[in-house]
Amino acid sequence: MATKKHPDWSAVAEALVKRINHGQLHPTAMQRALAEHRRECRGGGKPSRWALAFSGGADSLALLLIFWAEGPGRWGRDFVVMHFNHRLRGRAADGDEEFCRRVCADLGVRFVVGRWNRAGRALHPTAGPKARRTPSEAQLREARLAFFQREMKKRRIRLLWLAHQRDDIAETMLMRLARGSGASGLAAPRPVQEFTDGRIFLRPMLTLKKEELVLALGQSGATWREDASNAGTLHFRNRIRRQVVPAWQKAAGRDAIGGAALTRELLEEDDAALESWVDRLRAVRRGKLDLGPLAGLPVGVVRRALHRWLLVVRPHTDLSRQGFELLLGAVRRGAPTRFSLGRSGFAVIRKGCLAFCKA
Repeated sequence: MATKKHPDWSAVAEALVKRINHGQLHPTAMQRALAEHRRECRGGGKPSRWALAFSGGADSLALLLIFWAEGPGRWGRDFVVMHFNHRLRGRAADGDEEFCRRVCADLGVRFVVGRWNRAGRALHPTAGPKARRTPSEAQLREARLAFFQREMKKRRIRLLWLAHQRDDIAETMLMRLARGSGASGLAAPRPVQEFTDGRIFLRPMLTLKKEELVLALGQSGATWREDASNAGTLHFRNRIRRQVVPAWQKAAGRDAIGGAALTRELLEEDDAALESWVDRLRAVRRGKLDLGPLAGLPVGVVRRALHRWLLVVRPHTDLSRQGFELLLGAVRRGAPTRFSLGRSGFAVIRKGCLAFCKA
């Protein structure tokens, strides 16, 4: 829904929170946000600024308006809105940027924009899967996340709010099932995602469906931007959204999206339990993986311990999925082994430990 009419955005925000408020958002994300806010306030200093990703679409607009309206008395309004222009849709992409800038100006919040300098040719809204002139979904995502990371570091921001909603859970799960993912991958997108550099991503709208957000926005007098490329089938997510999910819902004869959301929650619980198990083993120490504590344990636990070790030596690894499975088998056997990790070196099993040896 794109229009020349300029709503009174503060009034729209106040109207929206009468229909959707913080009480309907994901409790894990909200509890973490409020806990971080209280922790910083107890420190005696000014709470750190937060950031919010804003594309101009219905989901991120709803998050921005709820966040702004609920701010006073909860987390304040000292936050930065970040918009990334992929520059793939010509004037339409610039129109998204201008729309976001205008909304933020009307609400009186800081607006930061990033533009991709590797943009290819403009993408036709109905481009099919053979139109490979544009970057992949992974490249687009990586560019966007790199912009967020850069700006957060520059502005000393720890928390970033993202507008993923319940439909995104089903789409992501189906995409990851197609390529083969374990509990950790299928538990995405998570309401709270923590990174080793201290950044935290919060996704509070995972409890809400797309249709709920669109209805509430429309009833509140909001307008928003529609990405015309979403109507095409170039990207896998679009094909899942347009072709697979409707058929899946119809075949299920029930709320399949709600079922996927519940499955994601259960998988996250299982994933946390396995991670806690690996934590207690303390098998990864000083760059080595001690195989003794792993002997006789379920393969899922050993797999995670090996993943952790690979993260420690990641700059030196170049393993395919098949290569990982072969190394996993060697770790479970525990016999002396010399296994290539690429040009940089080898994984060596010796005296009950797995270590990295440079070439």
